[in-house]
Amino acid sequence: MRKKTLIAAAVLAAATLTLSACGSGGGGDDTEKPLADVSTEQDTKAATVLDQPFTKPDLVLKDTKGEKFDLREQTKGKPTLIYFGYTNCPDACPLIMSNIAIARKSLSKAEQEQLQVVLVTTDPERDTPEHLGKWLKGQDPSFIGVTGDFPTIQASARTLGITIEEPVKEKDGTITSMHSKQVIAFSPKTDKGYVFYNAETVSDADLAKDLPKIIKGENP
Repeated sequence: MRKKTLIAAAVLAAATLTLSACGSGGGGDDTEKPLADVSTEQDTKAATVLDQPFTKPDLVLKDTKGEKFDLREQTKGKPTLIYFGYTNCPDACPLIMSNIAIARKSLSKAEQEQLQVVLVTTDPERDTPEHLGKWLKGQDPSFIGVTGDFPTIQASARTLGITIEEPVKEKDGTITSMHSKQVIAFSPKTDKGYVFYNAETVSDADLAKDLPKIIKGENP
C-alpha cells in the first residue's frame, strides 16, 4: 500500500490538534503547529505515525502521592501513552481514559505491566495529587497522574505541539479549560513520541488493536 506523507502543520491544524473547550464556552484556533511530518497508510486509520518523532518532555512534577515524578527518568525504556487533560472535563478526557483502560484490559498480563499511561493535568489548581489519584483509581489503578505549576505543564505540552490555556472561571461560576485533545505514544526502543491519536475519535477497539505493537515499539 502506498504511503502518503503530509506536513503535520496542515493535517493537525485542520483536524487532530484543534484547540477546543472542555466546560463552558466555545472552541478556538490552535496556533501551535508541530514541525514533524506524518505518515498514514490510509485515511481511516486511527493512528498517525510521525516521520519525525517528538522528544519526550523534560517534565518533573508531582504524582498522586505528592512525590516527585520525572517523566523521562521514570518512563525510560517503557511504552508510554501521554495525555494532557483534567478530571473535571465533561467529555473527551474521561472518554479517552476509559477507552485506554478498556483496551489495556485486553492485553496479556505481561503487556499490561509494561504499558505506562500518564495523565498530565491541565487544571492543576483543582487537580491536586489526592483528587487526581481518586479519579484515576476509578479509571485504572495503574494509571499515573501528575500535577504541578501550570506554566511548566503548558511549556512541556508545547514541545509536543499541544496547546493548552489556563482554566478561566466564567461569570456563571463554570470553568472553561481550552486544550488540544490527543494521545501521544512513546516507543520503548527510542523513547520518542512517534504515534498520536485524536482523543475524541479513537475507540477502545482501535487502541486494543494497536497497543501490542506500540508496546514492542512497532508502527501500529
